[in-house]
Amino acid sequence: MARMATTQRVVVSTIGAWFFGFLIFFPILWMVLASFKTELEAFAIPPSFVFFHWTTENYATVQERSDYLLHAMNSIIIAGGSTLIALLIAIPAAWSMAFSPTKRTKDILLWMLSTKMMPPVGVLVPIYLIYKSFGLLDSRIGLVFILCLGNLPIVIWMLFTYFKEIPRDILEAARMDGATIGREIVYVLTPMAIPGLASTMLLNLILAWNEAFWTLNLSTSNAAPLTTFIASYSSPEGLFWAKLSAASTLAIAPILVLGWFSQKQLVRGLTFGAVK
Repeated sequence: MARMATTQRVVVSTIGAWFFGFLIFFPILWMVLASFKTELEAFAIPPSFVFFHWTTENYATVQERSDYLLHAMNSIIIAGGSTLIALLIAIPAAWSMAFSPTKRTKDILLWMLSTKMMPPVGVLVPIYLIYKSFGLLDSRIGLVFILCLGNLPIVIWMLFTYFKEIPRDILEAARMDGATIGREIVYVLTPMAIPGLASTMLLNLILAWNEAFWTLNLSTSNAAPLTTFIASYSSPEGLFWAKLSAASTLAIAPILVLGWFSQKQLVRGLTFGAVK
């Protein structure tokens, strides 16, 4: 029998959850507060949390120095495009591995996962030379391609794990009714896997949005997303903490809002099975 949840245990668990939640969120809170300080107050010791001179000068300076909307649009196109292409490739790949496995399916899955163990810097030089030869440097399509390939193993693994929980009988019934493979995937499998697809899409979108290594090395101005926008405030003259905090707050705001409104769908897809 499950243990009865006493009032004391509930209170302790709630306090612990709030404490660790605040501990994780504190760096973001500190960054937001620093974005409303002057440079001197951002460096002040001891630091001030609430009682300081609030100013929006940093946001105005950031907007004057950099085109935030251009960088934000690049991030949306790059993250959204790489996520969409990854899903279009991963859904049929995960379907074939989950419902038509071969003796090499596990080896292929492990091989795909092993590619994530290699540091990206290990393939930077050949990727850079290939991109230079094909004119893909500082281009949106080039970043979409590299981010799609980088996150594709994770997308396939997540969908494969989710598809494995869908009963084969449902798909076999669709085949007996005359459904082709394409119709089976589009009209039977996909509607049943919406929670898993949504969580996979959101996770891949966040990974692509936060990717810094490839965006810093393969873009300069035209296709530069928000990660490059943030890095531009680290200069040889020094670190401008208040302006850097303002740029970082503007960069994380869209994905933070998206994650906040879609957190239930994300948790549902990551914690529950395909068939309740």
